[in-house]
Amino acid sequence: MEWDLIGRLSIAGLLSIFVGLDREYRAKDAGVKTHFLVALGSALFMIISRYGFDNSTQVDFSRVAAQVVSGIGFIGAGTIIFQRQVVRGLTTAASLWAVSGIGMAAGGGLYSVAVAATILTLIGLELFNVLFRKLGARRIYISFLTTKHEVVQRVYSDLQRVGYQVISYEMSRLDDNKSYRIEVVVRSLIGNDEKGFIEVLHTNPDIMVEQVE
Repeated sequence: MEWDLIGRLSIAGLLSIFVGLDREYRAKDAGVKTHFLVALGSALFMIISRYGFDNSTQVDFSRVAAQVVSGIGFIGAGTIIFQRQVVRGLTTAASLWAVSGIGMAAGGGLYSVAVAATILTLIGLELFNVLFRKLGARRIYISFLTTKHEVVQRVYSDLQRVGYQVISYEMSRLDDNKSYRIEVVVRSLIGNDEKGFIEVLHTNPDIMVEQVE
C-alpha cells in the first residue's frame, strides 16, 4: 500500500512538470518548482484524506480534499497582478488550479484522468494560444526612457499609425532631471502582430526601451 501511495505522489509530480515547463518557457514567476509542489501537496492531501484516518471512526474523507480546492485560491491570487489597467498572471493562476486538480486525481488513483487532464491543460496553454492569437485584441505594457519631451507625442502617433490604441500613459522625470520615463499601455487591434510596435520602438533613435510585457 505504501509503495502504491508513493507511486501516486510521483505520478502527480511528474505530470505537473510538463505544465510547469510550459510556464517556465513563458518566463512566468510560477514555473516548474511551484507547479511540482502544488501537485505534490494536493496529491498528499488527497491521500491523507482517504488513508490517514482510522477507519473505525466516523470521518468525512472529502473534507481535507475540499480544503485543497479553496486553499489553492490563495496561491493563485498571489500570481495575479493588476497594474496600469493590465491584468497579468491569470493564466498562471488557472494552471496552478488545474495542476492542483491533477494532483488530487493522481492522489485518488485516477491515473488516466490525471494524464488526460494534463494533456488538456497543455492544449489550453499552448495550442489555444496559437489558434486564437490573431482573433482578439490584447494589452501591452511598454516602458522607455527619453531626454526629449516632444518625442512622447511622436511615439504615440506612430503607435496609432501602425494600429495600436493608447489606453493610458504615465510620464515621470528621473533623478538626473534630464531624462523622462514613459510608461504606456496600448491595445493591439484584432489581427495585429508584434512587429508594429517593435518597429516603432527600435526605429526611434531618441528613446531607450526598458520593458515590454
